[in-house]
Amino acid sequence: MTASVEAPSNTAARADARRNRALVLAAAQRAFAEHGPSVSLAEVARRAGVGAGTVYRHFPTKFDLLEAVMQQRVDRLAKLAADHLDAPDPGAAFFDFCTEVVASTPGNEALCELMQSDDGWPRALMMSAGARFHKALGALLQAGQRQGAVRGDIEVSDVLAIFTGCVAIQRLQQSKGRIDRTAAIVLDAMRAVPGVTNRAPEANVRNESSDRNETGDHRCPVCDATIRHTGTGRRARYCSAACRQKAHRQRTAARRS
Repeated sequence: MTASVEAPSNTAARADARRNRALVLAAAQRAFAEHGPSVSLAEVARRAGVGAGTVYRHFPTKFDLLEAVMQQRVDRLAKLAADHLDAPDPGAAFFDFCTEVVASTPGNEALCELMQSDDGWPRALMMSAGARFHKALGALLQAGQRQGAVRGDIEVSDVLAIFTGCVAIQRLQQSKGRIDRTAAIVLDAMRAVPGVTNRAPEANVRNESSDRNETGDHRCPVCDATIRHTGTGRRARYCSAACRQKAHRQRTAARRS
């Protein structure tokens, strides 16, 4: 009994098919980035150096090709995010990744707008790629938050909204291949501020029973003088206006440091 061996010609044919598909995708990525989705499949074939029939065998319609190009890009970003998870500095890795996304997206403006439209074109591949991207981005975000470099109240949806705003800035400033100064300022808004705790929304509920005691006396946090509670109205936190102003100055200095 002999084991079946795949014919060399079949192996070579499949290798050629994979190579041609990769050539078509690379050519389509460049063509769509330069001229938008109106580029014909014939033009894509010309750029890829293959026949039009080869393009149609892999991508029967332009929508099939558009979706494949977008899936490839989103998967590439998901892999880039996952690769950044191994960086020794999670915070720096998160912001480096954000900068890469913002700087590289404007060239795909037409594709992004098409993907967000409601024209009924296939989205099965994009939904799968999008889920992988969100998962990788979420892991990278959480790593930066655990380090204390990224605000704790930021969520993946916030990051995606910030990406959208920054990409709009990139288009307005016509910045290609580099991040615009204004867009960089917006990204910096996600950084944790030294001396300020940025908690998640559900953690912002104050525990009134733990940090307030409406009865009895307490001491001024600035000068340690005893503050008598009269039993009416809200309890004073400081013994005098001078101490209140001094505490305000100290908080301001701590935020700026």
